[in-house]
Amino acid sequence: MKPELADLCRQLRLAHVVDYVAQQQDEQTQALVEQLLMAEREGRRRARLGKLVQQAGFPHLKTFDGYVREHISFPAACTLETLLDMRWLTQRENLLLMGAVGTGKTHMATALGVEACRRGHAVQFFRASDLVALLQEKFAAGMLSRFREKLKKMDLIILDEVGYVPFNQTGSELLFNVIADCYEQQSVIVTSNLEFGQWTSIFGDTKLTSALVDRLVHHAHILSFTGDSFRLKQAMERIPQ
Repeated sequence: MKPELADLCRQLRLAHVVDYVAQQQDEQTQALVEQLLMAEREGRRRARLGKLVQQAGFPHLKTFDGYVREHISFPAACTLETLLDMRWLTQRENLLLMGAVGTGKTHMATALGVEACRRGHAVQFFRASDLVALLQEKFAAGMLSRFREKLKKMDLIILDEVGYVPFNQTGSELLFNVIADCYEQQSVIVTSNLEFGQWTSIFGDTKLTSALVDRLVHHAHILSFTGDSFRLKQAMERIPQ
Protein backbone atom coordinates (compact mmCIF):
# COMPACT_ATOMS: atom_id res chain seq x y z
CA MET A 1 0.00 0.00 0.00
CA LYS A 2 1.27 3.47 -0.89
CA PRO A 3 2.47 5.55 2.08
CA GLU A 4 0.22 8.43 0.95
CA LEU A 5 -2.85 6.21 1.18
CA ALA A 6 -1.92 4.95 4.63
CA ASP A 7 -1.39 8.53 5.76
CA LEU A 8 -4.83 9.51 4.44
CA CYS A 9 -6.41 6.70 6.45
CA ARG A 10 -4.60 7.83 9.59
CA GLN A 11 -5.71 11.44 9.06
CA LEU A 12 -9.31 10.32 8.75
CA ARG A 13 -8.97 7.81 11.60
CA LEU A 14 -10.04 4.89 9.43
CA ALA A 15 -7.98 2.08 10.92
CA HIS A 16 -10.10 -0.69 9.40
CA VAL A 17 -9.84 0.84 5.94
CA VAL A 18 -6.04 0.72 6.28
CA ASP A 19 -6.26 -3.03 6.91
CA TYR A 20 -8.65 -3.52 4.00
CA VAL A 21 -6.58 -1.57 1.50
CA ALA A 22 -3.39 -3.32 2.61
CA GLN A 23 -4.98 -6.60 1.53
CA GLN A 24 -5.83 -5.27 -1.94
CA GLN A 25 -3.26 -5.96 -4.62
CA ASP A 26 -5.22 -4.28 -7.41
CA GLU A 27 -3.71 -0.82 -8.07
CA GLN A 28 -7.00 0.35 -9.62
CA THR A 29 -8.85 -0.46 -6.39
CA GLN A 30 -6.24 1.38 -4.34
CA ALA A 31 -6.48 4.40 -6.67
CA LEU A 32 -10.27 4.47 -6.30
CA VAL A 33 -10.04 4.23 -2.51
CA GLU A 34 -7.49 7.04 -2.49
CA GLN A 35 -9.81 9.28 -4.54
CA LEU A 36 -12.71 8.55 -2.18
CA LEU A 37 -10.62 9.29 0.89
CA MET A 38 -9.32 12.55 -0.59
CA ALA A 39 -12.90 13.59 -1.31
CA GLU A 40 -13.86 12.73 2.28
CA ARG A 41 -10.93 14.73 3.67
CA GLU A 42 -11.83 17.76 1.56
CA GLY A 43 -15.47 17.50 2.55
CA ARG A 44 -14.55 17.40 6.24
CA ARG A 45 -12.23 20.38 5.78
CA ARG A 46 -14.98 22.44 4.16
CA ALA A 47 -17.50 21.46 6.82
CA ARG A 48 -15.07 22.40 9.60
CA LEU A 49 -14.28 25.71 7.90
CA GLY A 50 -17.98 26.51 7.57
CA LYS A 51 -18.55 25.68 11.23
CA LEU A 52 -15.58 27.76 12.41
CA VAL A 53 -16.60 30.77 10.30
CA GLN A 54 -20.20 30.55 11.52
CA GLN A 55 -19.14 30.28 15.16
CA ALA A 56 -16.71 33.20 14.81
CA GLY A 57 -19.57 35.68 14.39
CA PHE A 58 -18.01 37.85 11.69
CA PRO A 59 -20.38 40.70 10.73
CA HIS A 60 -19.25 40.31 7.11
CA LEU A 61 -16.85 37.93 5.40
CA LYS A 62 -13.77 39.68 4.03
CA THR A 63 -10.68 38.62 2.07
CA PHE A 64 -7.56 40.42 0.91
CA ASP A 65 -8.56 40.38 -2.77
CA GLY A 66 -8.02 43.95 -3.98
CA TYR A 67 -7.11 45.13 -0.47
CA VAL A 68 -5.21 48.44 -0.47
CA ARG A 69 -2.22 48.43 1.88
CA GLU A 70 -0.17 51.48 0.81
CA HIS A 71 -1.57 53.59 3.66
CA ILE A 72 -0.55 51.06 6.35
CA SER A 73 2.69 51.40 8.30
CA PHE A 74 3.92 47.92 9.23
CA PRO A 75 6.42 47.38 12.05
CA ALA A 76 9.91 46.06 11.28
CA ALA A 77 10.05 42.56 9.77
CA CYS A 78 6.26 42.50 9.43
CA THR A 79 4.32 42.53 6.16
CA LEU A 80 0.86 41.45 5.08
CA GLU A 81 2.46 38.27 3.76
CA THR A 82 4.07 37.44 7.11
CA LEU A 83 0.73 38.07 8.84
CA LEU A 84 -0.97 35.67 6.45
CA ASP A 85 1.44 32.86 7.31
CA MET A 86 -0.19 32.91 10.78
CA ARG A 87 3.06 32.40 12.67
CA TRP A 88 2.06 35.24 15.00
CA LEU A 89 -1.06 33.28 15.90
CA THR A 90 0.74 30.03 16.66
CA GLN A 91 3.18 32.08 18.78
CA ARG A 92 0.26 33.71 20.65
CA GLU A 93 1.18 37.23 19.58
CA ASN A 94 -1.29 40.11 19.25
CA LEU A 95 -2.10 42.51 16.43
CA LEU A 96 -3.07 46.09 17.22
CA LEU A 97 -4.57 47.95 14.26
CA MET A 98 -4.60 51.66 15.04
CA GLY A 99 -5.89 54.52 12.91
CA ALA A 100 -8.70 56.73 11.75
CA VAL A 101 -12.23 55.56 11.06
CA GLY A 102 -12.81 53.90 7.68
CA THR A 103 -9.18 53.09 6.84
CA GLY A 104 -9.56 49.31 6.57
CA LYS A 105 -8.79 48.10 10.10
CA THR A 106 -11.94 45.99 10.51
CA HIS A 107 -11.51 44.61 7.00
CA MET A 108 -7.99 43.42 7.82
CA ALA A 109 -9.00 42.01 11.19
CA THR A 110 -11.88 40.08 9.63
CA ALA A 111 -9.84 38.79 6.68
CA LEU A 112 -7.13 37.55 9.04
CA GLY A 113 -9.80 35.93 11.19
CA VAL A 114 -11.26 34.15 8.16
CA GLU A 115 -7.78 32.96 7.17
CA ALA A 116 -7.25 31.67 10.72
CA CYS A 117 -10.50 29.71 10.42
CA ARG A 118 -9.37 28.33 7.07
CA ARG A 119 -6.33 26.92 8.84
CA GLY A 120 -8.43 25.27 11.49
CA HIS A 121 -8.16 27.83 14.31
CA ALA A 122 -11.09 28.76 16.55
CA VAL A 123 -11.88 32.48 16.27
CA GLN A 124 -14.38 34.78 17.97
CA PHE A 125 -15.19 38.27 16.67
CA PHE A 126 -16.72 40.96 18.91
CA ARG A 127 -17.35 44.64 18.70
CA ALA A 128 -15.81 45.77 21.97
CA SER A 129 -19.04 47.39 23.19
CA ASP A 130 -21.02 44.23 22.39
CA LEU A 131 -18.56 42.06 24.31
CA VAL A 132 -18.70 44.34 27.35
CA ALA A 133 -22.50 44.27 27.29
CA LEU A 134 -22.42 40.47 27.01
CA LEU A 135 -19.94 40.18 29.88
CA GLN A 136 -22.17 42.33 32.08
CA GLU A 137 -25.19 40.22 31.12
CA LYS A 138 -23.35 36.98 31.98
CA PHE A 139 -22.10 38.50 35.23
CA ALA A 140 -25.61 39.50 36.28
CA ALA A 141 -26.94 36.02 35.43
CA GLY A 142 -24.16 34.24 37.35
CA MET A 143 -22.81 32.69 34.14
CA LEU A 144 -19.61 34.70 33.74
CA SER A 145 -17.18 31.92 34.66
CA ARG A 146 -18.69 29.56 32.09
CA PHE A 147 -18.53 32.24 29.41
CA ARG A 148 -14.89 33.05 30.18
CA GLU A 149 -14.04 29.35 29.96
CA LYS A 150 -15.63 29.29 26.51
CA LEU A 151 -13.52 32.27 25.44
CA LYS A 152 -10.37 30.53 26.69
CA LYS A 153 -10.95 27.79 24.10
CA MET A 154 -10.52 30.30 21.27
CA ASP A 155 -7.20 30.58 19.45
CA LEU A 156 -7.96 34.16 18.40
CA ILE A 157 -10.27 36.84 19.81
CA ILE A 158 -10.95 39.92 17.69
CA LEU A 159 -12.00 43.11 19.52
CA ASP A 160 -13.26 45.61 16.99
CA GLU A 161 -13.88 49.33 17.53
CA VAL A 162 -12.19 49.79 20.90
CA GLY A 163 -12.56 53.49 21.59
CA TYR A 164 -15.93 54.22 20.03
CA VAL A 165 -18.01 53.74 23.18
CA PRO A 166 -16.81 54.42 26.76
CA PHE A 167 -17.38 51.72 29.39
CA ASN A 168 -18.48 51.99 32.98
CA GLN A 169 -16.22 50.70 35.75
CA THR A 170 -17.74 47.23 35.85
CA GLY A 171 -17.56 46.85 32.08
CA SER A 172 -13.94 48.00 32.01
CA GLU A 173 -12.97 45.53 34.74
CA LEU A 174 -14.75 42.65 33.03
CA LEU A 175 -13.04 43.37 29.71
CA PHE A 176 -9.68 43.68 31.48
CA ASN A 177 -10.16 40.20 32.93
CA VAL A 178 -10.77 38.77 29.45
CA ILE A 179 -7.58 40.43 28.16
CA ALA A 180 -5.70 39.13 31.20
CA ASP A 181 -6.97 35.60 30.46
CA CYS A 182 -5.64 35.88 26.91
CA TYR A 183 -2.18 37.11 27.92
CA GLU A 184 0.43 34.70 26.49
CA GLN A 185 -2.29 32.04 26.09
CA GLN A 186 -4.23 33.28 23.05
CA SER A 187 -3.87 35.90 20.35
CA VAL A 188 -5.94 39.08 20.25
CA ILE A 189 -6.56 41.46 17.36
CA VAL A 190 -7.69 44.92 18.44
CA THR A 191 -8.86 47.72 16.15
CA SER A 192 -9.04 51.24 17.55
CA ASN A 193 -9.36 54.81 16.32
CA LEU A 194 -7.65 56.13 19.46
CA GLU A 195 -3.99 56.31 20.44
CA PHE A 196 -3.11 54.44 23.63
CA GLY A 197 -2.77 57.71 25.52
CA GLN A 198 -6.48 58.33 24.91
CA TRP A 199 -7.71 54.95 26.15
CA THR A 200 -8.24 56.27 29.67
CA SER A 201 -11.25 58.16 28.30
CA ILE A 202 -12.75 54.77 27.41
CA PHE A 203 -11.79 52.65 30.41
CA GLY A 204 -11.86 55.43 33.01
CA ASP A 205 -9.34 54.08 35.49
CA THR A 206 -5.73 55.07 34.69
CA LYS A 207 -4.13 52.06 36.42
CA LEU A 208 -6.50 49.59 34.80
CA THR A 209 -5.93 51.16 31.38
CA SER A 210 -2.17 51.00 31.83
CA ALA A 211 -2.29 47.35 32.88
CA LEU A 212 -4.58 46.45 29.97
CA VAL A 213 -2.41 48.22 27.38
CA ASP A 214 0.71 46.63 28.89
CA ARG A 215 -0.68 43.13 28.35
CA LEU A 216 -1.85 43.88 24.82
CA VAL A 217 1.37 45.55 23.67
CA HIS A 218 3.69 42.85 25.01
CA HIS A 219 4.27 40.33 22.18
CA ALA A 220 2.33 42.54 19.75
CA HIS A 221 2.66 43.90 16.22
CA ILE A 222 1.29 47.44 16.00
CA LEU A 223 0.07 48.61 12.59
CA SER A 224 -0.73 52.25 11.89
CA PHE A 225 -3.50 53.09 9.39
CA THR A 226 -3.44 56.57 7.85
CA GLY A 227 -5.32 58.42 5.13
CA ASP A 228 -8.95 59.28 4.51
CA SER A 229 -11.95 57.05 5.10
CA PHE A 230 -12.56 54.62 2.24
CA ARG A 231 -16.28 54.64 3.01
CA LEU A 232 -16.41 58.44 2.77
CA LYS A 233 -14.42 58.37 -0.45
CA GLN A 234 -16.75 55.78 -1.99
CA ALA A 235 -19.81 57.76 -0.91
CA MET A 236 -18.41 60.93 -2.49
CA GLU A 237 -17.71 59.06 -5.73
CA ARG A 238 -21.38 58.04 -5.92
CA ILE A 239 -22.56 61.64 -5.80
CA PRO A 240 -23.41 62.87 -9.33
CA GLN A 241 -21.04 65.58 -10.51
